[in-house]
Amino acid sequence: MHLRGAPLPMSRAVRRSLAASLVALLAVGLFVVPGWLQGLSLVVRAAGMQGGVETALADWRTGPFDVSDVQVPTRHGTVRARLYRPVTQRGRTVVLTSGVHADGIDEPRLVKLAEDLAMGGQAVLTPEPPDLLRYEITPRLPDIIEDAAVWAASRADLAPDGKVNLFGISFSGGLSVVAAGRPALQDRVAATLSFGGHGDLPRVLTFLCSGELPDGSHLAPHDYGVVIILLNVAEKLVPPEQVEPLRAGIRTFLRASHQAMVDGSLAAETFAKARELQAELPEPAATLMGYVNTRDVAALGPRLLPFVKTFAADPALSPERSPPPTAPVFLLHGAGDTVIPAMESSRLTAALRPHTEVHALATPLITHAEMDGPQALMDVFRLVRFWADLLGA
Repeated sequence: MHLRGAPLPMSRAVRRSLAASLVALLAVGLFVVPGWLQGLSLVVRAAGMQGGVETALADWRTGPFDVSDVQVPTRHGTVRARLYRPVTQRGRTVVLTSGVHADGIDEPRLVKLAEDLAMGGQAVLTPEPPDLLRYEITPRLPDIIEDAAVWAASRADLAPDGKVNLFGISFSGGLSVVAAGRPALQDRVAATLSFGGHGDLPRVLTFLCSGELPDGSHLAPHDYGVVIILLNVAEKLVPPEQVEPLRAGIRTFLRASHQAMVDGSLAAETFAKARELQAELPEPAATLMGYVNTRDVAALGPRLLPFVKTFAADPALSPERSPPPTAPVFLLHGAGDTVIPAMESSRLTAALRPHTEVHALATPLITHAEMDGPQALMDVFRLVRFWADLLGA
């Protein structure tokens, strides 16, 4: 659900074609969209594109930045955060919250996005809500996002006009929209980005367990989502003494899944450890952990479905069930997302539009790595325009 941080796997012919397309986009965009170059430069940096035209565009108006760890006070205690501060700041400070991930503010894709924004002149604060480190989705999360935004907006050196932007990834995208609609942030948020986020948490969890979309169609859900649900509702399915051992096994599996993106051999060792933990579990935890290790969504989903509505019932977990923001909301989604379907952004757009300005884009560029042909050129144009509008908000 992230814009790919590694260079896109493209042939030389496709890269040459794309470079020519970027020149065409540059020529057209400069006359069409204010701030076009800023958006184009960020997209090229985020995609990891290099060479000739790409490097020149990626480096446009970029500069050095400093990075420091800070402590941010919240109603749930002080949380660790990281501050990326450009030497020459342009644009608003961004409060950027990751999805559920044990690496927190050290998660490589989060770090890259923060660095890409900071290179372009925007200060970035990445708070680390402890629940996200444990793969837990709780009402504390929007509280912490809200408090981090208030803290940043209250600092004259970060927000001279008292306003910041909120960016959230995955489930933190929807929760950032929730936070932006709260009274404390009424005049302190200039714009909110939900990157692959949800509109209604019970609806998303129902999809993850069943594969059924709100319109009645079906899409095979990613096993990552149901595994996180199991971790959050484990106490409903196993005796008390089995809850934490089962969760330890699940977290081991999730850690291996993240490692698989960067180190295959290390991931294989961690997956083996998850299977060892399964062998040590009594029933029924062993069977549930077996579904996790074999990625058996068809078996696990129906076991979880009876509990998702209760687990996700708190309105603070769903932007469609919370007061809407008054500042513009930007919804960016991968067209083929199988964890939080793109239909979530469509539904959230419809819910928010009577109350606020909404910009929404579902694009194949976030989940499909190839860029080729005329349609891909239009996809790039739409993505660049989206970011240009957001960065100029």
